[in-house]
Amino acid sequence: MRVVLAEDLFLLRDGLVRLLEAHDFEIAAAVETGPELSRALAELEPDVAVVDVRLPPTLTDEGLQCALEARRNRPGMPVLVLSQHVEQLYASELLADGSGGVGYLLKDRVFDAEQFVDAVRRVAAGGTAMDPQVIQQLLSRRAAEDRPLERLTPRELEVLELMAQGRTNGAIAGKLVVTERAIAKHTANIFAKLSLEVSDDDNRRVLAVLAYLDRGR
Repeated sequence: MRVVLAEDLFLLRDGLVRLLEAHDFEIAAAVETGPELSRALAELEPDVAVVDVRLPPTLTDEGLQCALEARRNRPGMPVLVLSQHVEQLYASELLADGSGGVGYLLKDRVFDAEQFVDAVRRVAAGGTAMDPQVIQQLLSRRAAEDRPLERLTPRELEVLELMAQGRTNGAIAGKLVVTERAIAKHTANIFAKLSLEVSDDDNRRVLAVLAYLDRGR
């Protein structure tokens, strides 16, 4: 599996390269600036990109901008954002394009190698890997702007957050210590209240929810 990695801090970039190579990933390119990332994504067409949000030259949002551009040029290109920050505007746009293969992890909340490697593989396979804090901030942002979320019960909001992390109904049931049938009912209620069509595919459900939460920006 070929990876393009973008991280401006040398020690962290080098550590990520060694970690990924130790788990049988091929590093197609490891870059430190936005322009280098754009070129690598366009020329190398990796299986997955792991990018920091803030890259030189401006250290603002180059990483996410490059990821968005790459996905516009190559719909569905898997991108895992690894950052210290939640850039809500661009993160919502990245998640809401409906193509799958998206992740957003916070650096200080990745606690072990297996967690990170699993996230990279999941995103490369077209799934999602979302830090709960990222989801919470995106949901909170839309909750302040969009009244339909107020129709959801506290339990339904809890289920929605777990869905957005990429969890299956069975996993949500285990987390909340309820039956899978109860979760299926909550899920149906969520989609009905948010005027969304129910899908059996968990990743498509997550993307649909996030796309809805982002609409009207």
